[in-house]
Amino acid sequence: MSSYKPRVRVGGVQPRGYIPGLGRGAAGFVTQSDIGPATGRPSATGDDDPGASLSGTGSRSSELRAAKLQMQKMQKEQLAAAAEEQQQNPFGVAPSGYVAGLGRGASSYGEGKGSDGPTAGVNPEMSGSMFAGKEDQFDDDDDEADKIYDQIDDRIKKRHKKNDDDSSGSAISDQFRDLKQQLATVTEDQWAAIPDVGDYSLRHKQKRREDVFTPLTDSLLESRSHNNADATAGGQNTMAGTAQVVDGTLTAGYRTNLSGLAEARSTVMTMSLDKMSSDSATGQTVIDPKGYLTSLSNTKIASAAEVGDVNKARLLLKSVRDTNPKHGPGWIAAARVEEAAGKTAQARKLIMEGCEICPDNEDVWLEAARLHPIDQAKTILAAAARRMPTCVKVYLRAADLENHDFAKKAVLRKALEANPNSVTLWKAAIDLEDADDARVLLSVAVEKVPHSIEIWLALARLESYENARKVLNQARKHLPTERSIWIAAAKLEESQRHEEMVAKIVDKAVRSLDKHEAIVTRVQWLKEAEAAEAAGAPLTSAAIVKYTVGRGVDDEDRQRKWSDDANGALSRGAIATARAILAHSLAEFPTKRSLWLQAVDLERKHGSASSLDEVLAAASERLPRTEIFWLVRAKEKWLAGDVDTSRSILTEAFK
Repeated sequence: MSSYKPRVRVGGVQPRGYIPGLGRGAAGFVTQSDIGPATGRPSATGDDDPGASLSGTGSRSSELRAAKLQMQKMQKEQLAAAAEEQQQNPFGVAPSGYVAGLGRGASSYGEGKGSDGPTAGVNPEMSGSMFAGKEDQFDDDDDEADKIYDQIDDRIKKRHKKNDDDSSGSAISDQFRDLKQQLATVTEDQWAAIPDVGDYSLRHKQKRREDVFTPLTDSLLESRSHNNADATAGGQNTMAGTAQVVDGTLTAGYRTNLSGLAEARSTVMTMSLDKMSSDSATGQTVIDPKGYLTSLSNTKIASAAEVGDVNKARLLLKSVRDTNPKHGPGWIAAARVEEAAGKTAQARKLIMEGCEICPDNEDVWLEAARLHPIDQAKTILAAAARRMPTCVKVYLRAADLENHDFAKKAVLRKALEANPNSVTLWKAAIDLEDADDARVLLSVAVEKVPHSIEIWLALARLESYENARKVLNQARKHLPTERSIWIAAAKLEESQRHEEMVAKIVDKAVRSLDKHEAIVTRVQWLKEAEAAEAAGAPLTSAAIVKYTVGRGVDDEDRQRKWSDDANGALSRGAIATARAILAHSLAEFPTKRSLWLQAVDLERKHGSASSLDEVLAAASERLPRTEIFWLVRAKEKWLAGDVDTSRSILTEAFK
């Protein structure tokens, strides 16, 4: 490789002391490559050279500060020399051994012939260590920094030394080996005298166990076993930790046989079975074998699949409760799962927790009352009533738990004070009273709940005829669109044998309901007619059929529709309603032979002889050329033994 030749400035030789880049604000500096590898090492002859300050055993920070000061000094010298050279010879030759870019850290890339090493061709003025300097150039800040760095170095050395000592030490178990060996000499009294440490941490403060037992050492257990090796001698089996033997005698002292626990347990079980199976006086067995086997057969043994299903249900319901704790059915389902699993106590605990979290859910309170005994259930329902005074179900359930009528009345009256507009509570309270007291309660109830048709009708049934009419008139004013009031008024008149008033009331009822735009279909009216017949009011049923059976029926479909209605009512046992429908049909279609035959068949199966004769006479009169009606009528009279009347009927038929 050819030797490096420094570049020559264009236009002439570089002046002495030239520092490249000085004109644009750059500052000259010296690097290790500029000084050479020999810098910073102690000289072979021990002379005091400029790099001697780096050859000592000082700290790294001191060396760096010395180098910084040396570099600043060199830069000042270079600037002063450059300024002086610029004044003397602005365009002079470059100094001897100048290497272009040396101030930026550049070095020669190759050595030519006669080169002595990496520092060949370097300016002698810049040779030597750039860290050389005098100690008197440092200031107070540098001294303080030296102290801080020295403290950091000492701290790091101590830490490394401590880690080395810990790594070379023994294990914790080895350190307590001698103390563990001394436990063999501890007596039982000394061991019992050791105080309990306890757990005083905040996390377990509320869950601290009441009894804390310290386990015995192996040496104590072994010594006790050897001392009591003869505990079973003489046929005496001593239970662990007691002085009472199974055969009724006492052992000497406080002895325990650990090896005989199995034998003692079997002996105790044998004695228990013997005591159960025989009577001490007669020696006869006191256990019913059949009943005992029956109880065993009724015992439910849960399979593994059922247990798994229960556990899955528990997890699922726990997730439901955690996700939505205000969801009452989740608590109820969880309690019923525990009840099905046979854990009634856990079920009660869950449902009471649900009552606390969901205090406004009546179903949760009712479920809690169901799971608890009667006395506790009453307390629970009382708390629920205080929490939800308007809950009717809670009061009804509380009344059901009472055994005496006066207690039930007290509960219901208390409920009516909180819920005066509850029809259900009024009904329950009225059912417990006699006629006179019920009349008084009903008179108050109709004022509190005037929209209840059942209470109005109940009051009308308990009143006399005149008062009942007044009650129904008041009810009709409060409920003008209710057809039940009109029907009740018609039944009331029929009960007093006011037949003409029945038809008038029903006719007025139909017109009044139409006026108030109350929608009552034809089918609903026919059901009301059948209900009136079942209640013992055939005239009311006939009047309802008369004024409503033709509503909404086309003229061409009336005969077929009415015939079907009569057959339907007859199939449901409503004979009077069917008779009324056929009577209305025959009034509209008096010459229809099929309707007359249907009426005759109805009277023959469900009517009397007189009613059948009346229908046959009417049919013969309406259809005189139909011989079947004459013949049937004559035959019925002949079968009844009235031959003369039968002969006169046939004679009239020939005319």
